[in-house]
Amino acid sequence: MGAEREARACAAFYGALGHGGPGRAALCCLRSLRLFAGSTAKRCRDKHLEEALLLARALSEELQVLGEAEARPLLRCVLAFQLEASGSSSAFHKLEQIVTQLAVGQEALLSQEVGALLAGLAPHGEVLSPEELQAVCMYIEESSLGRDHWRQNLAPLLQRLAATLRRVLQSQPAPSGTWGYLAVKACLQLFQALPKDVAPLAWNAATKSETLQSILGLLLEVVAGKAPNKDTQLLAGTALSMLVNTAPQPQSGASAALALFQLTDQAGAGELRFGELVVENPSVLDPARLERLVLSRGLLTCCKGDILSCQLDSLTQQACLLVDVLFPAVHALNKEQKDCHYYCFQVLALWLRRLQENLPELWRLRGGRILAEDTELLQQLTQLLWDNAETPVEGVSEFIQSSFRLLLEIYDLECQHFKDQERPLYQGMLQRAVSMPWQIKARYVPLCAIVPYMGSQQVLDTYPDLPQHLLSCLATNHLCPVATELYRALVRQQRSEGPGGTEEALAERWARRWLPLLCQALRSPLPILQSNAANHLLVWTLRQLPATHALLAAQFDGQDAAALRAWVSLLRAQKSIAGTLPLQGEALARLRTCLRAREEGVRLAALGLLCCSPSSGQALSGTEEQLLREFLPLNLTGDTSAFRQLLQAAMRKALVRLRDSALARLRGKAPVEWGEEAGQPDQAVGFVEWLLQLSISSLTPGANYQRKKTALLLLAAILETCTDTWSPERKKGQPPRTMAALLSHARQSGCWDFFSRPNLLALLSCLQDSTNEIRDLASELLVRYFPAAFPSSLAPALLQLAQDALSSPRVQEAEAGAVVMKTILQKSDGSTVKILALETEAAQTPPNHGLCFAQHLLRMLQAQHAAARQDLLRAAAVAPMHGVIAALRRCLLQVPEVAASMRAAESAQSWQEFLTSLVTTVRDITSLLLGALQSPGADEQAAAPSFADMGNAIGSLITLGKGQQEEEDSVLLSEEHSLILTCCWVSVKEIGLLLGGLAELLLLPVLPAGAGPLLTLANLQTAARVFQEVLLRCRHWGAVEGCSMGFTKFCAALLNHPDTELQAIPRTMLDQGLEALSGPRSSSITRRAAGFPMLFLCIVSGENPAQARPLLTRCIQTLLALASTALPQDWDQTLDLPQVCALHVLQTLVRGAGLGSALLRHTTPMVALALQGLGSPCWAMRNAAIQLFSALTSRLLGQKRSRAEGCPAEGLSLPAFLGQHPQLGAVLLAELGAATTGGARLRPALHAVLTLLAQLQPGPDGPDSPSARFLEPLLGLAASPIYAVRAMAAKALVPVVPPPRRPALLLRLAQQLPAPGGVRSHNALHGHLLQMQALLAPAPGSDGLPAEALRPVALQLEARGWLFTPTQRCPLVRAAFLQVLALLPASLSPGFAQSIREAISTELGGLTLGKEPQCAELQVGSAVLHQTMARFACSEAARLADSERIGAVCSLLRQPNPDVQLAIFSWVIEGEGEECKELEKALQLTLLENLQSVLRDRRNKEFLKLYLEALMHLCRNLSSWSPEASPKLQGSSSACVEMLLLMMETEHPGPDLFFQALCAASLLLTLGFGDEDSPLVWRWCAALEACSRSVSAEVLRLAAACSLQTAGMEVLRQSLGAAHPWLIPVALRVINVGIHLLQDEEQEVRHEASAFASLMQHGAGEPGGDGCVFVQGNVGLLGLLQLLPREFGHHPETFSSLLQHLPVLDLRGIVEELEANKAPSLYKEDEPNVFAEPAVLAQQLLPFLLQLLEKVPDASLLRASTLRWLEAAGPGVLQDLQYCKHLWSQEAVARWWMKALGCAKLRAALVTLLVRARLVAHALRVLGESHGAVLGLGCGAQELEQELALVQGLLAQHGLAPAPSQGDVPRELGSPPGND
Repeated sequence: MGAEREARACAAFYGALGHGGPGRAALCCLRSLRLFAGSTAKRCRDKHLEEALLLARALSEELQVLGEAEARPLLRCVLAFQLEASGSSSAFHKLEQIVTQLAVGQEALLSQEVGALLAGLAPHGEVLSPEELQAVCMYIEESSLGRDHWRQNLAPLLQRLAATLRRVLQSQPAPSGTWGYLAVKACLQLFQALPKDVAPLAWNAATKSETLQSILGLLLEVVAGKAPNKDTQLLAGTALSMLVNTAPQPQSGASAALALFQLTDQAGAGELRFGELVVENPSVLDPARLERLVLSRGLLTCCKGDILSCQLDSLTQQACLLVDVLFPAVHALNKEQKDCHYYCFQVLALWLRRLQENLPELWRLRGGRILAEDTELLQQLTQLLWDNAETPVEGVSEFIQSSFRLLLEIYDLECQHFKDQERPLYQGMLQRAVSMPWQIKARYVPLCAIVPYMGSQQVLDTYPDLPQHLLSCLATNHLCPVATELYRALVRQQRSEGPGGTEEALAERWARRWLPLLCQALRSPLPILQSNAANHLLVWTLRQLPATHALLAAQFDGQDAAALRAWVSLLRAQKSIAGTLPLQGEALARLRTCLRAREEGVRLAALGLLCCSPSSGQALSGTEEQLLREFLPLNLTGDTSAFRQLLQAAMRKALVRLRDSALARLRGKAPVEWGEEAGQPDQAVGFVEWLLQLSISSLTPGANYQRKKTALLLLAAILETCTDTWSPERKKGQPPRTMAALLSHARQSGCWDFFSRPNLLALLSCLQDSTNEIRDLASELLVRYFPAAFPSSLAPALLQLAQDALSSPRVQEAEAGAVVMKTILQKSDGSTVKILALETEAAQTPPNHGLCFAQHLLRMLQAQHAAARQDLLRAAAVAPMHGVIAALRRCLLQVPEVAASMRAAESAQSWQEFLTSLVTTVRDITSLLLGALQSPGADEQAAAPSFADMGNAIGSLITLGKGQQEEEDSVLLSEEHSLILTCCWVSVKEIGLLLGGLAELLLLPVLPAGAGPLLTLANLQTAARVFQEVLLRCRHWGAVEGCSMGFTKFCAALLNHPDTELQAIPRTMLDQGLEALSGPRSSSITRRAAGFPMLFLCIVSGENPAQARPLLTRCIQTLLALASTALPQDWDQTLDLPQVCALHVLQTLVRGAGLGSALLRHTTPMVALALQGLGSPCWAMRNAAIQLFSALTSRLLGQKRSRAEGCPAEGLSLPAFLGQHPQLGAVLLAELGAATTGGARLRPALHAVLTLLAQLQPGPDGPDSPSARFLEPLLGLAASPIYAVRAMAAKALVPVVPPPRRPALLLRLAQQLPAPGGVRSHNALHGHLLQMQALLAPAPGSDGLPAEALRPVALQLEARGWLFTPTQRCPLVRAAFLQVLALLPASLSPGFAQSIREAISTELGGLTLGKEPQCAELQVGSAVLHQTMARFACSEAARLADSERIGAVCSLLRQPNPDVQLAIFSWVIEGEGEECKELEKALQLTLLENLQSVLRDRRNKEFLKLYLEALMHLCRNLSSWSPEASPKLQGSSSACVEMLLLMMETEHPGPDLFFQALCAASLLLTLGFGDEDSPLVWRWCAALEACSRSVSAEVLRLAAACSLQTAGMEVLRQSLGAAHPWLIPVALRVINVGIHLLQDEEQEVRHEASAFASLMQHGAGEPGGDGCVFVQGNVGLLGLLQLLPREFGHHPETFSSLLQHLPVLDLRGIVEELEANKAPSLYKEDEPNVFAEPAVLAQQLLPFLLQLLEKVPDASLLRASTLRWLEAAGPGVLQDLQYCKHLWSQEAVARWWMKALGCAKLRAALVTLLVRARLVAHALRVLGESHGAVLGLGCGAQELEQELALVQGLLAQHGLAPAPSQGDVPRELGSPPGND
């Protein structure tokens, strides 16, 4: 606090000078400095320093005329602040500028003060503290005066540094790593900044320094491994290199460096001569042996080039440090397997860079090339790069990339210098890269480096598949950056190769190679591929080649979603380059179509186009604003989180544009363009006000989650952009300084009242939401932006609401109560604290709000604990403890003011007492709850009670609580049972989170001097026992998971604390756990209790990842040893064996996300252990071993990024895998070798090894590839008698054989196939065919092997064609042979292919010619063979598109062979034949022709389902109907529909068959129906309505939506004509079904229903939907609502059909339930459709219902139906309005209105009431005032409207309705969005 003391003295001095002269300015400057020192946020500190600098500049001239006495106090004060700011380089530098400004003309005084300041460091001894070391470093680095001082006082500084380093290295236990690091850093900076002063002390015998010699020895000890951490060790290497740089001659420095390297080879003997300094070799050696890495990195980082490249006298001639000493060290480092791959590759990249820098000197020294073709150096370098190209360690790939580039640059420089024309390295590198699979990232890095040297043409000619592979890479996240870089390199090179041409010519040249690629990517249905292409390729391409825009635009003129998405991407890229984009005419209409499209990606792209702009000050145009007003109300219910986030991001950009452009106009800086609105600020104000009202109106409790989340995100964007709330912790997004001007302008207009009472109440209602996301976001907005305290009128009701919710047994309500309590704490003032004090009758109020709230909650918790001890059942129902614990956790851990209060000295004692009481209370609660779940009389034990014990214990508690005899056992859990379980497990989980968070919060920060720890050692030991008890005695995974999160934080806080007593707590727990693990026990711990393994994971995860992990290493070694112990002779299956427990714990450690790469070095012994365990005779051991092996596989290979099972689309190659884990390769190979040579004995581990290998990828084709050793063992496994082994061995063969070597191996396998009569083993034959099949199958994203290369293989197969004939008796072998032939269609000779097809036709045709085959002819696998034959016939028919082949397939379909038919159905459903339209058409006609007979004989439901599914696939769109379809069904169509409807109505088919039946019936109805078919249509409509109900299964609702598209369109089309009046009621029912389904909770159902609405909007009177753009669901809903008044407005049923959608709710019943305030039950009934919004729909329907009422005077039937409705509904509406008026006028409502604020049912009932009242009033106005009296309503339209306005005003005061003036805001949804 020296700076604060100086500041006070300075203030007193200048205050005495008076307010005039420099005194006032000095005091202002001082105030800024004190604010700087008192701030914690960097932005605040920077701001105050900037102010101080400006004041110092003004003050400088005034101080110059004063004497030293007047200037000294301010200078001394600023220097004191600078000394305390030495931890921040930027602050120190800014203070140095201030000092320099103030000392102009007073330089001598400044030098004197700096000297005095620095001389005062370490006043009480020779050892420098970390803070003093930081100051030394900063003054050397940043201050010239500091350097001058140290230059003059070099000897004392060296002595202090030596003493400090010695203390750090000798201290036990080792001090924090920061101290040692700073000591070494000070040495480094001293050598760097004062080399001329240090040099004589090291290199001159006369002036040599013993102190420097001591420092050298200490630095060597650090290098040898005595450092506290790795960073200090590495820094010491750099410091030694800086000392080498001080050598007067390069040879001297090189000799010293060589001596350093030679010293590392001597184990503890010898001495080092470094110039004139002589030191002993340090005896302490690093167990990791990092000395060579440390020295190499240090020398390569900063050693002078002339030292690195000068000739070394002590070695052979022409030897130098860089090539002959450092490269062998670098090579050895990268060959060894250590924990520091990152630094090893960094050293390699550094070596190449230094080699490039020193090439001329090395050429002179060597007299020739360094990297000649035949040199070992080049071969070692290239091999090193290829071997490590796939290393997964983070950061290494960048070093590999730069190393490839540097190697090629050096090679090119040498070839140019020595004029070598032959450059074989390029071609070899290209060939090797091309031979790798496309999925491997390492293939693209060398390609990028090669392109500039070989040219784009040669690279693309050598690698013709490159564009297609780049497309696949763009769809893979981790490959996208390298693919982008390669594309850009190729296009750049292409452009440079064609200079002089026009832009159009360059674009044409580009298009030949790249236009198809970019178009395919931009049109892709994969969002990741589309966005990556747009973001990374498109904009860059347009900038490089502007003329490509026209070529691309011509490709995207379609109306399909892909074309629209690509077109918008192109427009957006054009806008980002050009700055503006005129929207008019066809482009505007198309953009509006995009904004209404069904696909989220298209809508988001169009929104992004509207909102984005290269300049944030560019105003929104009128068109853009209008489109946004149309778009936003319809897109508040976006399905995905990504859509909502991107919507918010886009709108934030639009709001920033509005704000900045309005501010510019207010400042008068923005130019007024012609045709632009003059009142631009008013435009911005109006749009933001509209958006604010839209957001607030969407936060009603009746709105669905999607709408509320989007509205909150939009509200957050508004408040962040358009308020002047400054957030110090944020680096970006701060409001402009002139924001107040715009706020003032808006408020003058009566707008932007962001913090009004209605807005506050809307957010408070969100705090009661059932989802965490809504509650937390609403709370964050209230805390961050709203005024500091809630209004006093709201605080008591809110507090009561929170306390009621905290006592709810429902977890969601209790969590909501916790959020409300935390929010109240953050927005509380003195009045809230007084309420709490009155409630508890506290004698004295605590010193701050946070402690007051915490003590209040603790008292609540203690009261609930006492109640639970008396009667746990009752407590679980009315006062469970989890809500209060959650509130304590949030209030203590998530409120920054509370954390600051804990660290304040004045309240530390109170907090200590509180925390001690809290820890004791939660310990007692844990013991109570865990004890309650044990059977009465059971001993406390390490193992958790069984589920049966828990059930008995809970039964006893229920019996005790209810005071009755035990009930009979029930299969279902009673509510009482669930209440106790919920109370126990959720409370335990919350306790774990609370204790862990407290340890994390309170142990890491530095507490004020003199204050004891807030959490005492006893508290922490108590907390540790709580965690141990929970994890050992708990079975509930949710509780274990929550507790584990807290325990990990707890262990991390303890292990990283400097106090050794605290570090010992988790270490002791680990020892106890390991001891318990190996001891005998009587019940299960690991297999059925989740907690015990987590104990180990949490402890070892708490270790600092940047340092060694001794606990992890010891834990794994102990577990490996325990698991490897042989099983006892008399082991008992019912008991847990220690070996099994050890395997389960290892599995948990491997799956733990926090351990990351730390486990990789232990994987080989763990894999060996798992494979050994798979052969155990004990089932539990085998089970644990397979789980461990599965976890290890995921850890070694990473999670699959592709969805395809079994054949991952990307991954690690086998050579790279073996390179990373060389010992593991030997383990796997040994297992394979034992399996192939071990005879018939089973090898349980074999399948696991094969599975692991099969998940890898092939590597590059190299002569010495490590994967070649696996080939023969895998080929040998083809003869395995186990089918699964043969199949998996075939898959495992794929990564072993690189694609270029596959034709040769396939030929070898084909030649081994036997001749007739030569089969020795059918297993071996089958295995070889499976291996051929696996090798021939094309990899994802590739076309497979070229046909010419496979021609010899095909010839060998043709020669062995007997394997497919009946001579070969095994059907499975025949099927496998046919599957191999199916993969070679282009390589087989036409004659052989024809013979195969004929043989298939003959055999399949003969199956049904005669009777059923005799039993003797039945063969195992014959069905598989017949299905394979059928699929082959289909594939050949589709490939050849030959009428004879197509006819043969249709005839197979007509034959009654179910195996063949099912195979054809499956082939059709999988979409294999979609390319051949002729085949699809023929199959469609065949299925239609046979449909009636199949339906008549429908006993086999599975067959019927597949039949209908295949038919529906072939008729998937109406345009696929062929003209022959109707004649095929002439006369039978109605009969088929009749049978399908009958089946649905009476036979109760399963949901899947029901789906197909309804879709098929709908399809057949589209063929046309007449008046005679009306019963069928009515029955179809009834089935449709039944399926569309919310309670129906999802698949049935989807069937209804699909049927709407097919038959629904036909029904509506015919109903619009005059020919079929009976269809109008059906049409209304169909539209009603559409309205229901457009609100379905499943997105897929809504999408299908929106297709129906889209077709209706496209043209209600036109059949078909060609050219129709499917619209979004909300747009479709509006379209249907607009259709009803337009087409059916005069029909009497239309009005009543729309009224069906208004919810019918009992308002009085809902209010009475709220008033009763009963204790809630644990469960509440789920809504059948959580997406539907009855209240929102009611407001949306209102304008259309009013529109229908307008037609009443012109339609007598409509008038009569309206009168009937008015008579039935009018009196109830009036009574409910009177009830509301009476209720909300009373004071009594205050008791429960805050709860009512969050009640969705009440809000829906009130909205519906207001809508019905508006309808009644309008009906009275339309019908005439007299009807009110006639109908007994007792009032007319005018009186009713006045009553309505009064009631709405009352409700608005309580936040339950919009104010009457705002009533139309939500109805933005009901207005048609622009042009239809």
